[in-house]
Amino acid sequence: MKALLLLFLCVSASWAQDDLQYDDYDLDAKASNATSPGTSLDARAHRPTTGRETYSSSRNPPPPISGGSRYRGRPTPAPVGGRREQEKVEQPEAGGCTHASEAMGVLCPTGCELKTMMVKQERNVKMAINQLKPDVQELSSSTNNVYNYVHSMSNSLRERQRVFTGNSRVMGQYTDQVEEQHAYIKETVDTIFPSNLRVLQGVLDKIRLKIQKLEKAIQSQKDQCKDPCITTCPIPVVSGKECEDIYRRGGRDSQMYIIQPDSFSPPYKVFCDQTTNNGGWALVQNRLDGSVDFGRRWDEYRRGFGNIAFSSEKGFCETPGEYWLGNDRISHLTKMGPTEVLIEMQDWTGAKVHAQYRQFTIQSETSNYMLAVDGYSGNAGNCFLEGALELFGVNRTMTIHNGMMFSTHDRDNDNWNPGDPSKQCSREDGGGWWYNRCHSANPNGRYYMGGSYTSQMSKHGTDDGMVWMNWKGSWYSLKAISMKIRPYIASR
Repeated sequence: MKALLLLFLCVSASWAQDDLQYDDYDLDAKASNATSPGTSLDARAHRPTTGRETYSSSRNPPPPISGGSRYRGRPTPAPVGGRREQEKVEQPEAGGCTHASEAMGVLCPTGCELKTMMVKQERNVKMAINQLKPDVQELSSSTNNVYNYVHSMSNSLRERQRVFTGNSRVMGQYTDQVEEQHAYIKETVDTIFPSNLRVLQGVLDKIRLKIQKLEKAIQSQKDQCKDPCITTCPIPVVSGKECEDIYRRGGRDSQMYIIQPDSFSPPYKVFCDQTTNNGGWALVQNRLDGSVDFGRRWDEYRRGFGNIAFSSEKGFCETPGEYWLGNDRISHLTKMGPTEVLIEMQDWTGAKVHAQYRQFTIQSETSNYMLAVDGYSGNAGNCFLEGALELFGVNRTMTIHNGMMFSTHDRDNDNWNPGDPSKQCSREDGGGWWYNRCHSANPNGRYYMGGSYTSQMSKHGTDDGMVWMNWKGSWYSLKAISMKIRPYIASR
């Protein structure tokens, strides 16, 4: 019984919690019902012009009362016609004295007339008896009914007495159990609950101390992260205007260098690839492990972010990190003269492809860093100039990146309903890029481990991974991708 009582208390508490959760769920359900149907995004690399939008919602009555009547039958009415005189009967013998009552006849001195009187009275008595017989029978029947009713009432009373005795016994047992349970509950409330509360209070105090320690650690980390991460590396002796200049001055190792394109701009760090295709490449974008978030604001893309390089066993920064060099610097380098770009990518099986453009220029911020490319070669697919080859007509045209302005989630410059803050490619596709409506290539998208992903995994139901559609399609996120630029030399 103790276990049953504890179970009852737990179920009651659970019901109380269910009531609260129901209120919360009801509010959530109302909120979800308020969302209009058919608002899910088309999870593709572009936003098609067809569909919802164009390019420029009884009771039963009780039975009748039954049983015997409270009245007997009515008496028979007297015959009509008045009283008839009784015919005087001639006595067989006369001459005697007359009786005081004429009905008694003539009193014969010999007493013979007494017999005649008695016979006459007998007839009268029989008639009275015959009239009383129905009443006697009815009274006898009523007496039997009363007897049977009293007998049934006696049986019912005896049964009720038996049931009452049983109920009294059960009530006594139940009272004993209730008293026992009351004693157990009182003991539990007086001893066990306070003990458990003390234990829980101790656990709560320990958790509160841990939370305070975590808050201190988080605050300490925040204080340390106020300044950007700086990689400590020895500065190479060789420097120059760009990586091609450093290569010509003898800097043949691929590592981090200091470059200064002109005397009007301050020097800055960049990773130079001096081994791929005769070297001279300045790494302007690099994704390899997802350690750096590329969902940044316009100013961050303008200045640049991430880690240029890491030190190695040789003491030099020979391992490139994940970073974006900065739109101002990329624009400056590409406007110094003809520039080519090499985009290298790798899937999760280790396969590698590349796309190279002989002409690559990024305009200044006044034109929102507009992209201009030409002269494709490679085996990855020409996304910048041709768009997604799996699409046709205007749907392919709206995935071409050439001629597009740079967009971030806080500055919308794409071709998907310009000026509409709810329709921004950068906000839905995870990073800053030269979006059209929206992309066939998305190197700055979200980093997904393993390659293949689905619309249910993405934040907005769109292909927001590191995508190069003409190689792996919309729903495959690459393991690594990089962009390198250098001065274009036709005889190279």
